[in-house]
Amino acid sequence: MHNRRDALLMLGAATAFATDAHAQRRQRRWRPYRDSIVIDGAGGLSLGWLELDDPGVAVDLAAARASGLRGIVLTLAPQGQFWMDDAAIARVRVNIDKWNTIIERHPEHLLLVRSGADLLRARDENKLGVIYTFQGAEPLGEDVDRVPMYRELGVRVIQLTHNRRNLVGDGSTEPGNAGLSNFGHKVVERLNAEKVVVDLAHGSARTISEGIAASSAPPLVSHTGCRALADHPRNVDDATLRALAEKGGVAGIIFWPYLRVDTQPMAIDVIAHIEHAINVAGEDHVGLGTDGGVAPIERTAAWEAENREWVAYAVEDNIFQRGRPADLYTFIPDLNTPDRFNVLAGMLSARGHSDTRIAKIVGGNFARAMNEVWG
Repeated sequence: MHNRRDALLMLGAATAFATDAHAQRRQRRWRPYRDSIVIDGAGGLSLGWLELDDPGVAVDLAAARASGLRGIVLTLAPQGQFWMDDAAIARVRVNIDKWNTIIERHPEHLLLVRSGADLLRARDENKLGVIYTFQGAEPLGEDVDRVPMYRELGVRVIQLTHNRRNLVGDGSTEPGNAGLSNFGHKVVERLNAEKVVVDLAHGSARTISEGIAASSAPPLVSHTGCRALADHPRNVDDATLRALAEKGGVAGIIFWPYLRVDTQPMAIDVIAHIEHAINVAGEDHVGLGTDGGVAPIERTAAWEAENREWVAYAVEDNIFQRGRPADLYTFIPDLNTPDRFNVLAGMLSARGHSDTRIAKIVGGNFARAMNEVWG
């Protein structure tokens, strides 16, 4: 859920970026990284919140280059907002136009992904491929005929729900766990027909399970964790992981505090969830979806204070469970570098995971599933 709050908090990242440079060089890296298609299944850039002359633009672009990412699934709308009126179309078009302009303004760094060939092009040209998504199907309103319209505008992934209930189904914070609605089944069918990826992240347990069953194409749960390791509504259980694998889908391991129910998760917790998901679903069905920005966070005193306020809000809004530390972070502290995927890949390699498996985890599995859907 990368948003304006995250973007503003990352404006101080320039110092952290420079300060961490030497430490980054000391960390183990994975040799095949630069030749791989690396995809963040749920990521963000601060560019959408910045003015053209803001120094943060250069910082964000430098972080994007340093990340080695070749694809990032970027949210255009609505992140839990009820965009179900006709004005939603206008708001979405404004956001799409804004991001199209940003991408066109920085062709040496960014390109819009409309096909699998664009992911290959991003890798070969050392660029970050931007994949448009919605976090919630609210922009469809009650009209599945909007799906082809949004696809024509460049949207390639649509997440059915955010945390709350919408016309498609229940989100993860709804106590009723009502699953997919009749309209939700029609939406999944139309997304499949129009070659748009179905993303079930943020869904309630029933919504995710029924969405997997309803989809005729590989679906994603783009950013989640394993409920067997951390019993949280945003995570999926083993039966869901197996069902997702049977459909050829991919679960992206999130970098949020959902990976633990007590303390702040660290890189070893990300690895624990990756390894559990591999053991349950197989190495072809696990990816990474950070749900955070590319640029690192500079943890200044002001940032820490603002983050504590946001965590308190998140507890009240049922995003985090009560009793958690007041200083939770929506990133992994020991992966707080632009090339966090490379660092993580190096850690996986040191644990004995093969290069073939690591290439799948850092993006190959997402690329495969997206290609199957997009055709």
